[in-house]
Amino acid sequence: MKHVLVIRLSALGDVALMAPVVKAYAVANPGVRFTVAGPPMLQPLFAGEPNVDFLGLKKKQSFVRIYKALDAVGADTVVDLHKVNRVGFAVVLLRLRHLLDLHYRIFALRKGRVSRWLYLHHWRRAPRRPQWQRYDDVFRRAGLKRGGLALGNDTDRTLPTAHTPLPTKIGVAPFAQHAGKIWPEERTEALVRMLSERGHEVVLFGSKDEAPVLERWARHYRGVNSMAGRLPFAEELEVIRGLSLMVSMDSANMHFASAVGVPVVSIWGATHPDFGFYGFGQDRANALCADLPCQPCSAYGSKPCRYGDRRCMAAITPEMVLGKIEAMLKNNIVNTQ
Repeated sequence: MKHVLVIRLSALGDVALMAPVVKAYAVANPGVRFTVAGPPMLQPLFAGEPNVDFLGLKKKQSFVRIYKALDAVGADTVVDLHKVNRVGFAVVLLRLRHLLDLHYRIFALRKGRVSRWLYLHHWRRAPRRPQWQRYDDVFRRAGLKRGGLALGNDTDRTLPTAHTPLPTKIGVAPFAQHAGKIWPEERTEALVRMLSERGHEVVLFGSKDEAPVLERWARHYRGVNSMAGRLPFAEELEVIRGLSLMVSMDSANMHFASAVGVPVVSIWGATHPDFGFYGFGQDRANALCADLPCQPCSAYGSKPCRYGDRRCMAAITPEMVLGKIEAMLKNNIVNTQ
């Protein structure tokens, strides 16, 4: 094995969750070249290792075009961490193209799902393994030497605790792709106000579409700045790297912070932190979740609330989030990079 092609074209959070695993295997296998095929904007997540290259590839194109781009990489081993139809068809073409090459091998993610009903309602009886461990499984089956970062543990790696004077630069990422994962806007604003009143520097993260709301908060509260839509992703990632901690929904920002070693206070609604998609290396104690009987009601947070009031999010107050932040600061559970 000389060249491994790793495929994960979406979603942004899942690709970010994959980054520490890929880089750990790259370090453990310095004689192997890794090429990651993923969303173009996420290239900075995979920088820093000399044997890791990146192929920016958008999912929304024909599987034939995806196949041609993947085949041009010239890898001898394929690790498919996406396993969706469009990518799957491209991988089938790769298999046919190299049918007579006995050294060409393909390994795919095993999602382990049965029915959606069982997936949502019986996970507590048979808890879902963290998604990063499922990624790890595929690399192991490919015969690669296991990486560092405690990839062999049954529980998530815990980010190191700092022992330096307390910095107070706190990131807040209040939005997510689906409504079921978004804390009510007025509660996020109340948290931003509380942090401002206590003298913390607050950095807000979001998209260009979300920028008007975040910029309004930045104008209204002392020590609050908005990065929404202002910077290229590489520069935004460096801003995240400089945070003491991040407050995030179950969103890509949780995984971006995790990828650069920043502790996260996460807020959960329609989804659940024990459902397999928790931030890599994050301490489960820093997740705020109401744990209602109806949670999780959706695998991705896209399903409408059956009660119409999103009571899972309403049960989490700004005071609860602030208390978690202050406890982490008091105990120096912060980033000091």
